[in-house]
Amino acid sequence: MMNFGWFNQSFDFLISAVLLYTLITAGFTIAALLFFLHRYRELNALKQSFEYKLTAQNDVIKARLAPHFFFNTINTLVSLIESNPSRAADLLQHVSALFRASFEGAREISFEEEIALCEHYLAIESIRLADKLIMSWQLPDEDVMYDMVITALTLQSVIEKMLLNVVEMTTETIYMDIEVTWQQHRVTITIHVQLPQKTLMINYDLRQHMNFYIQAERLRAYFGESADIQSTVTSKQIVTVIDYPLQDVSL
Repeated sequence: MMNFGWFNQSFDFLISAVLLYTLITAGFTIAALLFFLHRYRELNALKQSFEYKLTAQNDVIKARLAPHFFFNTINTLVSLIESNPSRAADLLQHVSALFRASFEGAREISFEEEIALCEHYLAIESIRLADKLIMSWQLPDEDVMYDMVITALTLQSVIEKMLLNVVEMTTETIYMDIEVTWQQHRVTITIHVQLPQKTLMINYDLRQHMNFYIQAERLRAYFGESADIQSTVTSKQIVTVIDYPLQDVSL
């Protein structure tokens, strides 16, 4: 005769085990869902903070570009409209290209585009500065530059700060040399600015002005934490180095 008591006990144990397993599995599932929900909220908050930070930095870039540069350019245009209309028209084209780039937001552009923006800016300022600035470029081959990228207005804004704090502060001719290399998956842009010998330049004040925190932060947002911009000021020159990692996609 079968022992139904034992069978019932075994069945009850089996049911209890299944229920316990189900509860444990459900608990792990709920815990996992809660974990991923928490991580999603954290990542979403981080993304929003990142976007806000970039927007804020871009607004600062716009604000920096606009005041002195905008009014100086307007004054130059007013003087050229009557004296040299064709040159005024050329100046307007340079201004349009530069301001369009500044209001397109924080973005990654080709290195050739950034060089073009620098040339637009220098063409505008050359009308005011005449022969006070002599530029020298040492750039990679076109095939190399074709694959290079950078955040928009990074190099342009460094050059602008040099003009504002050095070239405009002296009557002497200032020499600026820019060398660009791309080796071992890193882009290095070295800007040498020769300081005037006769005009008194206070190094301490220059060091205060040679701060590229915003530009460096924008680089890090796109190219990682190892991206940086550093300046060294001596009695004879300013050396500013823009350095960031860039994988060669053609390899």
